[in-house]
Amino acid sequence: MSNSSRRISGELSRLEASERGIAGRAAGIFGPYVDHGTQQLRWIDAELAAATKLANTASEVGDPDMQLALLRLAGPRLQAAMMGSILLAVWLDFLNLADVVLNQYLYSVERLFVDMERFQKMLEPSMKALSSLEPGQVEVAAADLPALVGHLTSEFATTREAVRAGAENLEKMLVLKESIEALTLLSAMKFSLPAPPPAAPATLGVGLVMGSNGVMMGTRIVVSAEWVEMMRRLVQAGILSLPVVSAAVRIHAGQVMMAQSHDELPRGVRDALGDGPEVRSMRVTGRAGTGMARPPRHHVLPREFREWFEKRGFTGDMSIDRFCVELERASHEAIHGGGDWLVGRRWPGEWNQMIMGALRDAEAEAGRMLTRSEILKVVAEYMRLYKIPMNFVPGRGP
Repeated sequence: MSNSSRRISGELSRLEASERGIAGRAAGIFGPYVDHGTQQLRWIDAELAAATKLANTASEVGDPDMQLALLRLAGPRLQAAMMGSILLAVWLDFLNLADVVLNQYLYSVERLFVDMERFQKMLEPSMKALSSLEPGQVEVAAADLPALVGHLTSEFATTREAVRAGAENLEKMLVLKESIEALTLLSAMKFSLPAPPPAAPATLGVGLVMGSNGVMMGTRIVVSAEWVEMMRRLVQAGILSLPVVSAAVRIHAGQVMMAQSHDELPRGVRDALGDGPEVRSMRVTGRAGTGMARPPRHHVLPREFREWFEKRGFTGDMSIDRFCVELERASHEAIHGGGDWLVGRRWPGEWNQMIMGALRDAEAEAGRMLTRSEILKVVAEYMRLYKIPMNFVPGRGP
């Protein structure tokens, strides 16, 4: 993902710095399309950085269950960035095509502007859903992504073919112009034609030439047997969502495979990811399947002690609001001493009082502030004792 992001960043920088093409001719009209790509790259890079931070923290925590819980917390960010980078790579291919067209005068500028505006509007809803990080929206967007990429690929091929036809007509007109000017009797006739394009081939993507057989999109993630195996393991561990991974596999396979029934995954995807019980238990879900009415979310790092945790590194992407679990209402009230929170706070076994007591005791024994990893290790022990599942979800803030 990081390599893909760097390649896309380099291509966008090249387009922004070009003196001709999309950043030169009519830059005021087409420049915002490059800016749009840069804006999308920012949130993708931010989610990659957050996922990396969580993964690094997981590697520092000695408790295996907490390690897995942190990786599951990083998973939604990673899969949103993965899907977003695929869409951004598609947009980059359109930008490269526009750059070639504007640089070599091969297509109507007005028509190109209308096309680019239409393509951007097709991409925006999915990008917005992915950047929201809401599991339901991400899975719905991912389920629609193969069909969207397939449609955009068809649009790309149509536009490229129109450009190719325009280039052929231009070449014919140039030959005609030279023939007419060679005739002395018709030497007064002058054709106002654009200058011929440079001899270098028109390139799209990364080092790929626009040809009659189509263009491979070189800015996407490279898929290998190792990649598929890693995706399978991450799905089995509950870190990544199967619908999201299945969409990525379909797109990388170069075709849109339809499911055999309304809730089953395509056989090709199921075969690639394995057919273990973890995979069989997962289905492609829509908005209804994601559970819009959510149970209460419990902060395992108590909100009333937010400042205490912030002093020990729980800020930004590692905020205490990231460490919540969904519990049934009865269970949530039970660990807080019942329905009356004021009475519950007087019970030593109430979660907030108990966990803060344990953390303060650990600090007193260490003779210093605990690190994030040490705090999470202590919390993991008590989550097991209270039978609280280590499956973190983002909270709703203070």
